[in-house]
Amino acid sequence: MTHQLLKMRSHHCNELRESDIGQSVTLIGWVNSARDHGGVIFIDLRDREGLTQCVFRPEESPEIAQLSHTLREEDVVQVIGVVSKRLEGSENNRIPTGSIEIVAKELKVVNKAEVLPFQLDKELSNEDMRMKYRYLDLRRARMSKNIRQRSKITSAARRYLDDSGFYEIETPILSNPTPEGARDFLVPSRLNPGRFYALPQAPQQYKQLLMVAGMEKYFQIARCFRDEDLRADRQPEFTQIDIEASFVSQEDIIGLVEGLLASMFKAGLDVEIPKSFPRMTYADAMDLYGSDKPDTRFEMKITDLADVFAATEFKIFRGTLDGGGVVRAINAKGFAGITTGQMNRLNEIAVQAGLPVKNLAFVKFENGEYKSPLWKIFTDAEKEGVIAKLDLAEGDIVFFAAGSRESVSTILGRVRSEVAVMQELNKDSTKFNFLWVVDFPLLAHDEESGHWVAVHHPFTRPHPDDIEKLDAGDYANVRAVAYDVVLNGYELGGGSIRIHEKDLQSKMFSVLGVTAEEQQVKFGHLLDAFRFGAPPHGGLALGLDRIAMLVSGEDSIREVIAFPKNNKGADLMTQSPCQIDYKSLREVYVQSTWKDPKLAAEKV
Repeated sequence: MTHQLLKMRSHHCNELRESDIGQSVTLIGWVNSARDHGGVIFIDLRDREGLTQCVFRPEESPEIAQLSHTLREEDVVQVIGVVSKRLEGSENNRIPTGSIEIVAKELKVVNKAEVLPFQLDKELSNEDMRMKYRYLDLRRARMSKNIRQRSKITSAARRYLDDSGFYEIETPILSNPTPEGARDFLVPSRLNPGRFYALPQAPQQYKQLLMVAGMEKYFQIARCFRDEDLRADRQPEFTQIDIEASFVSQEDIIGLVEGLLASMFKAGLDVEIPKSFPRMTYADAMDLYGSDKPDTRFEMKITDLADVFAATEFKIFRGTLDGGGVVRAINAKGFAGITTGQMNRLNEIAVQAGLPVKNLAFVKFENGEYKSPLWKIFTDAEKEGVIAKLDLAEGDIVFFAAGSRESVSTILGRVRSEVAVMQELNKDSTKFNFLWVVDFPLLAHDEESGHWVAVHHPFTRPHPDDIEKLDAGDYANVRAVAYDVVLNGYELGGGSIRIHEKDLQSKMFSVLGVTAEEQQVKFGHLLDAFRFGAPPHGGLALGLDRIAMLVSGEDSIREVIAFPKNNKGADLMTQSPCQIDYKSLREVYVQSTWKDPKLAAEKV
């Protein structure tokens, strides 16, 4: 009991086996559980590696046994004892150390634990409580495993890229605002009054400048920041595996990333994934799945019904087809028993996605009967066409949408995804359907602003076959040399071959409405760099948080980040963000105009 912590451990708590019986050992960790069996105390001692049972017997040492009676869960203790075989019938086959135990000779209580705010051996639905005591939440086996998985795949990525000849290079955190599609976090500069840095949404311009600098192969486990609304797979600060290379084609980047992901999934899950992923054009992905990141673990493809309703007299379909629109549908097989609540939810999803009416049109085949107001309107030929094209069978329900091709794809894509959730078609976390989506459009028209915007970012290279369309102002039909890698409905990463010529980059900025003067202010450094022999280059960025989430079988990236923010961007543990006093704000020449309604009410 008087043993000093000169050597805290000889082994970790998942290391000892029957081959170690008779050996004197020293373990240290947390009391995972304590049990009193007629005066003999058993504790499961835990460290990050696992559990070892320790036994305190009065006949071995009355003083030690008496002290062991005071132990509670999460006390930090050091145990010195002898490895012994457990009594026959008392083995625990659920843990690797289950055939042995430590007969304690010495016990040191290193630190006592107060009663915890929640039990670590039970799942906790109160996420705010988990976030407030995150350091306790991380002790749980599930969370410890997730952090370990993340570490493994990150190390594997570093090894793979290092072996492939890439340099790991850091780029600045304090920089200029970047056009990445979200708000920047701004940082006032004390040394430059009235001026601000922006935290990087991505190291895009820096990595391109590294290519101009002749580095040729760069990567970085990069911290990125976006001031945007949050959801399960977004955080204000996140991590991406950033890759850029010179003298490469799209095929080179795709091959590199396929090998990289294979190495990461092998390290994290010990599974072999295909060395080559299927490919699909953006146009086909939207037409068939209504998403540029389709989950292909299940079918439910969008089916065009223009031929079925070519001669229809149904007013809505007729008007849509005559106006150049489409009539399309999906078959949710086996879902005819949909509940009223589920139907209401699908209607809500469809309206949010742009459905111009309140309810989805549907036909279901249930108990040998076709049920739908539409079924009475359709002709016999149209009914036969719907049944044949959608393989409509007993227990199925078909959802229809009519309108522009783009809007119908979006509506049915959202409905498809929600039906998959309801039917649990997306629950198989052991099935990994990787996919490349290629040939994205270069530009999209923002109806609200009336401007053209970059689909990926303004440094993406137009497809060589579509340069003439760009010159002619046919922006809607210009493809990009861009590619996204998708897994089970999640975008893992996106990349492109970049523009490396000054004139073409300047033209791209002009199309996006950036004047020549603005180009010099915002991008002068990049345009200048392109004047001095910039090499052809391209790259990709992978979302490390999202990959770790999928490897760990989780539904939210918060479960694989050590200290995440909640859905309001707050850290409940450290109470961040916090208010800053007037003196500190004055030092950086910032004056707050925000009036806290609560404080104002108190003053009144």
